[in-house]
Amino acid sequence: MPFYHKVGDIPKLKHTTFYKQDGKSLYREELVSSKGFSGIYSNKYSHYMPTSVRKVTEINLHKNVDWHDAPHLYYHFFTDKLPAGGDFIQARHVVLENAHCTLATAKVTENSELFYRNSLSAEYIFVHHGSGELLSDYGRIPFSEGDQLIIPRTTTYQLKFDNFDNNKLLIIESDTAFEIPKHFRNEYGQMEEHAPYCERDFRPPEYMEPNMTKADFTVIVKAGQRYFEHIVPHHPFGVVGWDGYLYPYAFNIHNYHPKVGRIHLPPPVHLAFTTGSFIICNFVPRPYDFHKDSIPAPYFHSNIDSDEVLYYVKGDFMSRKGIQEGSITLHPGGMPHGPQPGRTEDSVGAKETNEWAVMIDTFGPLKPTTNVRDTLDKDYPQSWLEE
Repeated sequence: MPFYHKVGDIPKLKHTTFYKQDGKSLYREELVSSKGFSGIYSNKYSHYMPTSVRKVTEINLHKNVDWHDAPHLYYHFFTDKLPAGGDFIQARHVVLENAHCTLATAKVTENSELFYRNSLSAEYIFVHHGSGELLSDYGRIPFSEGDQLIIPRTTTYQLKFDNFDNNKLLIIESDTAFEIPKHFRNEYGQMEEHAPYCERDFRPPEYMEPNMTKADFTVIVKAGQRYFEHIVPHHPFGVVGWDGYLYPYAFNIHNYHPKVGRIHLPPPVHLAFTTGSFIICNFVPRPYDFHKDSIPAPYFHSNIDSDEVLYYVKGDFMSRKGIQEGSITLHPGGMPHGPQPGRTEDSVGAKETNEWAVMIDTFGPLKPTTNVRDTLDKDYPQSWLEE
């Protein structure tokens, strides 16, 4: 995170005695650090030892969805056609993956008393529909439609939804952290004036009363493709205070400030987050280019290094036809992509766009799963054929 944050009670000095109210027993200090001891970190203080565990059992949580013979072509598929059902852990359906990231969607239909920890990946959760709270040992973050939740690796958390009329999530896992692009920050870590957001737009955790309940609680721990059930002897949210730079936070796509150019600007101007293996961009409504002969529709493009994924949120998708809310397109690296027939001409003279989307550009090829195969727009690869 780009700024320091403090919640609850902490001692004046790190790594010194911090006694509970009885004056005899100590709170347990835990350093959560990144890049060894060289990256951002936070110090948490808990009622109980964070290492306590009664029992560990490997479980089968999600069925294998490998599509071994998936062809190398353009993809358009409808994630709203995937089954609904389950809590924020069980409802996930993986659609695209490689060695460094996994993309999934989830239509959550129930809350759960289970806790979840992704031990090998950070998570980005886009709230397409729904509202509720992200609860973790760092505190509480209310969320609503359009929120992007950044959850650092190893964070123990729950998602609690207000109702189950229509909850839809896009979930991206990364084996490296989600970070604010370096060129958006000055040498002190503060947001530059040209950045598409500022510190006021980020919502860190709010204080949550520590839970000191001693009983058996279940934490589902994900380690790569494997899942484990950890039975712990106390409530996981027993933190009385913490401070630092490493913590979950929320940023709403509606607060992203787009850039506009005289002629068409490339997707990096819509950058929101970076990782070691891919980037995330936010596409939001904006005025079009203002040169008198500009073509607002994007030009055709062959990206030799990246796969391009677009998750369509809402609005009028200017360069595509047949798109629905919840659609995903995948344009593999090394294959040209661009507007479909008539879209370039139709865009000339247009003054603004009203599209909302999340773009993911990966630096390694993505593999579609059987969830893509089962929700496929089979005519999409031929949609550039002209009459």
